[in-house]
Amino acid sequence: MKLVTATPGDIGSENLHVDWERAAVRAHTALGEQWTTGPDRDRLLLVGCLRQGLTLARDFRLDLGWLTDAAWAYVSDSVWEPVAPAERADHAHADGAGTGLQTAADALTELLSTLARRQHEHRSITADRLTALTTARLLPDELQQMAVYYLAKANRDLGRSADSRLGMQYVADTDGRLAPAARRGLAHLARLAGDFPTAHAVIPTLGWAGRHHRVDGDIWWPHGDMHRAATAYEAARDEAERHGVAGERATCQAQRAFALAFTDPQIADDELELAEQLLTGLDLRATALTVRIAALVRDAGTDRDIPGRAEAIRTEIRTTGLVAPEAMLELGLTFHHAVRDDRTEFEAAVERLEHLTGDYAYYANIAAFMADRPAPSTRARWIESEATVHRRWRHLVTTRRTGDHQ
Repeated sequence: MKLVTATPGDIGSENLHVDWERAAVRAHTALGEQWTTGPDRDRLLLVGCLRQGLTLARDFRLDLGWLTDAAWAYVSDSVWEPVAPAERADHAHADGAGTGLQTAADALTELLSTLARRQHEHRSITADRLTALTTARLLPDELQQMAVYYLAKANRDLGRSADSRLGMQYVADTDGRLAPAARRGLAHLARLAGDFPTAHAVIPTLGWAGRHHRVDGDIWWPHGDMHRAATAYEAARDEAERHGVAGERATCQAQRAFALAFTDPQIADDELELAEQLLTGLDLRATALTVRIAALVRDAGTDRDIPGRAEAIRTEIRTTGLVAPEAMLELGLTFHHAVRDDRTEFEAAVERLEHLTGDYAYYANIAAFMADRPAPSTRARWIESEATVHRRWRHLVTTRRTGDHQ
């Protein structure tokens, strides 16, 4: 489908102006038919149609039409290729500064561009852009919910749990397309606060749309039950594969590799190799960081310059604004120092954990369990007894220390 590149500002007469608008409508309709009825509806076609369709709808103030369903298809795969069209040739429809949003097409272009760019920007930039977008309220209700949901995710990534909870609850209450994902978001927030029973109780309500198996795995690895977590992540990965969602498949495999990295370096090698394969061609920054952290945990207790590698990862994490990977990294370092019984470095790692954020406070409990110490305070509501969780984490340390992984 050939893209219409001229704009109304290029036209010398009113009749030609009308002709261009009619041509734009026809081209936009044809693109929609190509996407909705074409025999080869693959990802490449989707992204191509979105780029051209967004350009036409933005520059000629067209109704969104088929672009709404195409936008949902774009986000459902969690791949995040760039889809923003080129800058328009004139800014007749923008505000005086040439940067404003005035139509639903403007807003949808900004939304999808923001979601793709967040893989390469500090999460605070993403949150600021999505805040402006949701405030403008130019999107239809279901796409407004999409913007609110991803703003809530950005706030969670930044450690702004109260703001995240408000957004997730709003989307969950609407019972729209992202309601299951928002319920998963609420379960994650409960887990981050150390309220594991509340998070666990939500799982039966989530189903595939709410990524129930992944939520299950996220609950069990902090309990030190790495094999149960890995089994849940495997089920999540296989379910994502059946649904053809490449990004989710890679994320679940990365989490599986992270959990198993605590148990046996040789097993972790194979899991990490698969995770790297599944990430090929995908733009998932947080998942890529998880793989690198898992590789560090796999090597914990060895002399492979763990602190130096950790510092490089930490530096990269801080350019993203993501709290969760930094907490995972510091926990992995704590594991390394516990295995080596390096008390000075262990205490320094625990101090970094305690200063990260109000969320993940129970990571300090896990660190105490690794060192076979009493927990510093009641920072978590475990599903099982604290003694059981303590015993599992201590066993992971002593097993790595002795090299007995059988």
